[in-house]
Amino acid sequence: MSSTPDLQHALDRWRDLDWELIPEEATEPVLNMALDEVLTLAVGRGDRKPTLRIWGWTRRCIVLGRFQSVRNEVQEAAARANDVALVRRITGGGAMFIEPEGAITYSIFAPESLVKGMSFEASYALMDAWVIEALRELGIDAWYEPLNDITSTGGKIGGAAQARRGGAVLHHTTMAYRMNVPLMLEVLRIGQEKISDKGIRSADRRVGPLDQQTELARSAIIDHLIATFQRLYGLTCGGITESERDAALALAETKFGTDEWIYTLP
Repeated sequence: MSSTPDLQHALDRWRDLDWELIPEEATEPVLNMALDEVLTLAVGRGDRKPTLRIWGWTRRCIVLGRFQSVRNEVQEAAARANDVALVRRITGGGAMFIEPEGAITYSIFAPESLVKGMSFEASYALMDAWVIEALRELGIDAWYEPLNDITSTGGKIGGAAQARRGGAVLHHTTMAYRMNVPLMLEVLRIGQEKISDKGIRSADRRVGPLDQQTELARSAIIDHLIATFQRLYGLTCGGITESERDAALALAETKFGTDEWIYTLP
């Protein structure tokens, strides 16, 4: 893995941490949003080890970035007609259309000291360096493209977002495995006229889903990602605790599932 001296120093710090894996588990979209906040704060308090969580999904959804307008990004009538849920995450970045078997999403929760003094660009490169290596091992010509993309000669593979709070850094990335382009264009306003002057617009970028760049199943790619992380940094299997799940369920009801949160920017 080639890197700059500063990035290499940070990668060395990763190896000193005791990482825990939360494996994929089918989860309601709103609960996925809540878990990001709960687990970030738990790591910041020292109640949880630095963690890699592989997301699972129970249903189709649109995930809005923290600072996006619903009207700018979503065809709400089409989303409702196709039973596509609408949720908003705590990080910035663009809107994502998710189908359970079409996306590979992970979160990394680490002490904020891991990225202390680093620029956002350097911290994004740090957090996704292991994925770039894993994809290259699968024969995909992938690289990091500032500020927050994983891309390749076949097109953009994924996008990342970050938040720093409570003494911890949250970094999550979603990669396209398979794309339902007709439905995505029906429920998102990709390339359509802007109808609100509020919110940050998603960029229109050519995407190269992983199922077009490799013959591997989604599960095989996830297994390889986990194995690469474990080889590079060490990783023990764990899970979400009962108290963490209870806290996330409460947040899903009182915050992430409310119109006040989802329509922060209407």
